[in-house]
Amino acid sequence: MIMKRTDGSGSNDNVSTGVPASFPFDRTTVERFRKSFPRARWSDQLKAWFVPGKTAARRVNRWMEQEVAGSSVHADSRGRDAYAFDPIVSKYLFVHQDRLEVQTPYSRSVVKVMRDVPFASWDPDRHAWKVPYRSYEQLHRRWAEIEAAALRNEPEARKQRAAQRQGSPQELASRAHATERRRRRYPLDPNDLPPLGRPVMTRGYGVIVFIGCDGEPVDGDILGTQYADFPDHHDYVWGRWRPAALDELIKTWPSRTKTEIGDALWWQPTLDDLRIARKAARGLERRRGRV
Repeated sequence: MIMKRTDGSGSNDNVSTGVPASFPFDRTTVERFRKSFPRARWSDQLKAWFVPGKTAARRVNRWMEQEVAGSSVHADSRGRDAYAFDPIVSKYLFVHQDRLEVQTPYSRSVVKVMRDVPFASWDPDRHAWKVPYRSYEQLHRRWAEIEAAALRNEPEARKQRAAQRQGSPQELASRAHATERRRRRYPLDPNDLPPLGRPVMTRGYGVIVFIGCDGEPVDGDILGTQYADFPDHHDYVWGRWRPAALDELIKTWPSRTKTEIGDALWWQPTLDDLRIARKAARGLERRRGRV
């Protein structure tokens, strides 16, 4: 890389072959860097150290790799000390010599929290989250939330909640809504029908593709119970729909502005809408063995 060499005052003196090197300020790190690169000079223009030389890029990259490895070892050692001083005692945490493992019943809350733990990664073979010791303090801060979510999703706890919901108004309403969704029909204004065969955003059903409308009127009782949030000044007809396929969602051009729903029954999806729909469609195709 060819660039202008800059001295400490920020002025240019001569053109030299070399590369800039930047890293978070730490006095001991700077001392190690200056010892490894005695010809390096700070550049106010680049806001970085400039290392001259034709082999500077290779030497700086090697030094950076060694620094990262060394800092990781130090951070892991500090994490082991933190665990020894204040250990997490839980049936969901397994301790190994080189890492920690978090293994819980499936929970969206656990997944969300674990994604916020630095360097944590999912191991599909062990069905567990691998966490390096350097992240122990971050894991410790979030552990109460992780354990509470895991306990809520234990099979027995889920069975108890299901038994408590049995026959409740909430369960009956949920079943009715699921049954209605399986019919794959949707109330539409006959004077404002959506385009057929193209993904559109809808109320409550997300991004779907309408495939037809034969003019069948919507019963008022069904509208009042299953579509209570719909405007009440339309004579609705049923529209037939299907889920949008992944390739259709990928090809769909998103709306550049967020639609004010108001009385709208369907509208052009935004990029955020499409991202959610694509993720769901990708998961469905993966489960079907297509991906």
